[in-house]
Amino acid sequence: MKQLFAERALLPEGWRRDVLLGWDAAGKLVEVRSNAEQAAGIPKADGPLLPGMPNLHSHAFQRAMAGLTEYLARPQDSFWSWRELMYRFAQRLSPEHLHAVARQLYAEMLKAGYTSVCEFHYIHHAPTGQAYANPAELAECLVAAAADVGIGLTLLPVLYQQGGFGDKPALPEQARFIASTDWMLDLQTRLRRSHPEHARLRYGVAPHSLRAVTPVELDRIRTGLRDIDPQAPIHIHIAEQIKEVADCEALHGQRPVAWLLDNQPVDSRWCLVHATHMNNAEVQGLAASGAVAGICATTEANLGDGIFAGVDYLAQNGAWGIGSDSHISVSAVDELRGFEYSQRLRDQRRNALATAAHPNVAERLWQEATAGGARASGRAIAGLAVGHQADWLVLDADHPNLVSREDDQLLAGLVFCQHGPPPIKQVVVAGEERIKEGHHARDAELAHAYRLALKDLLA
Repeated sequence: MKQLFAERALLPEGWRRDVLLGWDAAGKLVEVRSNAEQAAGIPKADGPLLPGMPNLHSHAFQRAMAGLTEYLARPQDSFWSWRELMYRFAQRLSPEHLHAVARQLYAEMLKAGYTSVCEFHYIHHAPTGQAYANPAELAECLVAAAADVGIGLTLLPVLYQQGGFGDKPALPEQARFIASTDWMLDLQTRLRRSHPEHARLRYGVAPHSLRAVTPVELDRIRTGLRDIDPQAPIHIHIAEQIKEVADCEALHGQRPVAWLLDNQPVDSRWCLVHATHMNNAEVQGLAASGAVAGICATTEANLGDGIFAGVDYLAQNGAWGIGSDSHISVSAVDELRGFEYSQRLRDQRRNALATAAHPNVAERLWQEATAGGARASGRAIAGLAVGHQADWLVLDADHPNLVSREDDQLLAGLVFCQHGPPPIKQVVVAGEERIKEGHHARDAELAHAYRLALKDLLA
């Protein structure tokens, strides 16, 4: 067993002093004890410890197009016009490009406080739509990228079958995404055989959205996955745009979240990503289901999606987590701050997501996002507790944003102060150091491969 002593650490029950952590060879915590003594030979953390943050929603390839769509393409620029540009960019991507981009991105996530990622992976085939000789070619690029940099991964291959509600044909530029349910279930089996699950690797599935998968096929993919792994996570985009809500009502007579809750056994295995357009009944229903709401505040702001009903949802004790989605920002604190600020702007008040029971808004955000992200990941990464993975961040207590702060102000300094790189000295995943003094051991190699990929993609 390896051990570490920390003068202070954020445990699920709050900040504690003189914490002794012990973990086994698999990187699982087997001891977490506060008010302990630092015995001889046990190393001491060089700052306060935070549990690592799960990133519950990522489209890795979009890291390479961040910042390339920030110009007026048409008078009413929107998510839908951005999507056209994204499709064109995706057409150029090769397996080598995806591997290089994902490695760069995953290292950036580690530096920003994310210790695991849920990859919502929907580019499956060659640009013409023809399957690769190895159908798992692109999925395996992502598995390899995560292993190369040492981040935990929940890989969610995406089922995408049509261009819109009502059996609308797929666009030619969507050909790389389209797959049958049988193909997707075969991919699940292939991945589990070629790259078996372990503590840092988990598989699930992602029916892309109600507009991209019919009710019949949604049933088939859910039941087929149940036969492979009854506990596998299921993620879905939902209610991101008003047009999506209107189209769903026109076809099904219900709003998207309401339809899903009424027609699928939505429970704690599910993650509903975005859900920016819900009415009060949907907010209550989603919270009561035990599913996780996936909030991607920076992407939702960038795309003009809308504002998640955070105050009402949290008042119902709904589970939630954060994701960097399109990666216009890769920062856990940006997502938490953006979530809180969206509520402040809408309601014109401060500390919107704090309550009398949870007055420290930054601490509430970090703790709940960690727990919700772990649930969405389907992995034991919910914090510094026995039985969970040894994932943590060591903060720089001497950083100007954190210096001389007591426990109740430490996270506020991290989340609500933004002056230069985040004050994170070290990042540990499964008990292994991955980031030291803001750097990954393979930074030069990763950056070189990324530059070559981007030069080719933008040529």
